[in-house]
Amino acid sequence: MQRRDFITGTAAALATMAASVGPASPVQAQTVAAPIRVRMITGEGDLILELATGQAPLTTANFLRYMDTGRYDRSSIYRAVKAPGAPDYGLVQGGARMLAGKQIAPVAHESTTQTGLRHTDGVISLAREAPGTGTSDFFICVGDAPYLDANPAAPGDNLGYAAFGRIVEGMDIVRRILNLPTSDMAEVPSMRGQMLARPVPILTTRRA
Repeated sequence: MQRRDFITGTAAALATMAASVGPASPVQAQTVAAPIRVRMITGEGDLILELATGQAPLTTANFLRYMDTGRYDRSSIYRAVKAPGAPDYGLVQGGARMLAGKQIAPVAHESTTQTGLRHTDGVISLAREAPGTGTSDFFICVGDAPYLDANPAAPGDNLGYAAFGRIVEGMDIVRRILNLPTSDMAEVPSMRGQMLARPVPILTTRRA
């Protein structure tokens, strides 16, 4: 699967989420900066995020710019994608992309081969189309999703997505959002059945 197909709505590869890739090496773990914790208050409850500032400095700085300037306030989690045949696996997506005037210039892509992070259960990652086009939107993995990691041996766009943190409290809320009703309406046809009928509001996002 081309990685950009994920953003345009293709969910078939979600069925491969069972495998997991190991964490960063001990050498990396000894040299990275301390993570930053963030509280995201949503209409379904609070999420505590731990951002990997040392391993993914560009992507976390991008997220913090949106947060510190209030751009995530009154945005939403608007998409829920379930793995075919495995409804307990998938992802939820949110951000401020749909709000006019909220976007900052795109951030350079930090692949998982650079950061040592992996798309495992609870990981938060930056949504994108082509590499280096990520802005405000993010997604949270429900279950392990190794196919979203960079794979230099794969053809085409093989840079994966830029993981930059994880949910440390509130995965029960993320799983509840994954199972909220969706709509058959979508601006992108391939996303039909994935857009939440009632997007979950993001009320505020602040440093915890």
